Amino acid sequence: MLRDIGVITCTNKSSRIFDEYCWCFYETECTPSEYIRLCQKSYINSPVAKNNALNGKIFELIISSLCVKENIKPVFLQASVAFVPNVEYDAILYSYEQFPISLSMKTSLRERYKQADLEAIALKYVHRKAESYLLSLNENEVEDVKSKILNGSVLGINDVLCATSETFDEFIYRLKEQTFIKPEKIEGVTAKNIVG
Repeated sequence: MLRDIGVITCTNKSSRIFDEYCWCFYETECTPSEYIRLCQKSYINSPVAKNNALNGKIFELIISSLCVKENIKPVFLQASVAFVPNVEYDAILYSYEQFPISLSMKTSLRERYKQADLEAIALKYVHRKAESYLLSLNENEVEDVKSKILNGSVLGINDVLCATSETFDEFIYRLKEQTFIKPEKIEGVTAKNIVG
């Protein structure tokens, strides 16, 4: 089913689990946060043996399928961005106005917000108008990181959102108002004349 909507190109363990236990795509009468809660509850209640890596991958699949459901696309998953070395972003949207928007997805934050912040700083160093958002399922940790953003100890992340909150719904609705594109290929070097 994930393959049918374009979220995956090949089937793996997490996509099979999602397709079997978390498929809520056609729940049309729900907000984005309700969709997240439905999918997450289905996964938590499934008999699947859970671990942190699988929990994270399922969360990424839930968010990715939500983007398709809400017609927020194209979404570049596990994406690298030109001139930002050694970083693989969970998801990148590229705005019509020519700047990237990164979505970092973490089921819980603990110290992981620091990695997301460093990735956001690296993105903004190259793409000045870039935006970076951290999405999580843990409301208490979200509030803690929000306070770090306000006091200036987190520099790159624009906002951190609990994916089961009304604030997340507002974020998704704002994204839906934008147009996203596939960026043009960038040449590494351009010149008026090439010798040799």
